[in-house]
Amino acid sequence: MSAGHGHDHDHDHDHGMSDSGRLRIALFVIAGFMVVEIVGGIVSGSLALIADAGHMATDAVALGLALGARWLAGKPVTPALPFGYKRAQVLAAFVNGLGLFVLIGFLILESFERLSEPPEIGTATMFTVAVLGLLANIAAFFVLHGGDRHDVNMRGAILHVIGDILGSVAAIVSAIVIWTTGWLYADPLVTLIVCALIARSAWVLTRETAHVLLQGAPGTVDTAEMRSTLLEAAPHAIDIHDFRLWMVTPKERELTMHVTVENAGAAQQTLMTIKRVLAERYDITHSTIQVDAVPQGRVVPFCTDARTARG
Repeated sequence: MSAGHGHDHDHDHDHGMSDSGRLRIALFVIAGFMVVEIVGGIVSGSLALIADAGHMATDAVALGLALGARWLAGKPVTPALPFGYKRAQVLAAFVNGLGLFVLIGFLILESFERLSEPPEIGTATMFTVAVLGLLANIAAFFVLHGGDRHDVNMRGAILHVIGDILGSVAAIVSAIVIWTTGWLYADPLVTLIVCALIARSAWVLTRETAHVLLQGAPGTVDTAEMRSTLLEAAPHAIDIHDFRLWMVTPKERELTMHVTVENAGAAQQTLMTIKRVLAERYDITHSTIQVDAVPQGRVVPFCTDARTARG
């Protein structure tokens, strides 16, 4: 039972204050204008406006959850929670994605009801509110776009806002069509288009966060190619097995593996070489590696440790 463990830590610079400020501004803009769209949708009778307001409501919840998740992620680790609350942001984004599907279901049902009997629409009010909503969403997008786009919650918030922008554009087109032609079916049809846009964003967000929550490997890394690269970089390594790579968050990767080397004397050099390649090529700065030696055809137990590859 040989054990060789190497632990490597790296800490990103704290962009929390900057990103949290961006999230607060976007939350203020979106939540404030959500109320305007709800009132405008009720007054004008436009389901497309109410759909966009519903999406903005989900955005407001998403941004609130993102802010809460960032606060939780900053809390220290404990013996019961060795990774702290870092995955709170991933869990929050996953809940956001599920919430979007609930909203889609409601809007689709309402759209089909209106297709059978479309109500009158106040096009002037609908058009004005939709244009103002577009401007508000564009402002929120530019606020969020300057943040950390590797953060799953920032990316989720940006996806939500992009959906809102498209929804506002669709509502403007719907208002123009009804205004110029009197074709009332444009409103529920545009709502269905908005639902399709929301569904695409929801699916991407839910799929990605579910993969992280299930401790999946990063999609950008070919684990078979990684093992081959590590064996080539460490000439004294004979085999790599029990290889496990997963994500704590999309930004933070964890790795454990066993490495078999030719002899005990090569253990330290092999360990340091593997740690260096992991950090430089794959941006993996925290790993636990057990090293076994095989002199004369049998495993000899020994222990070694490694400082960080960058140290």
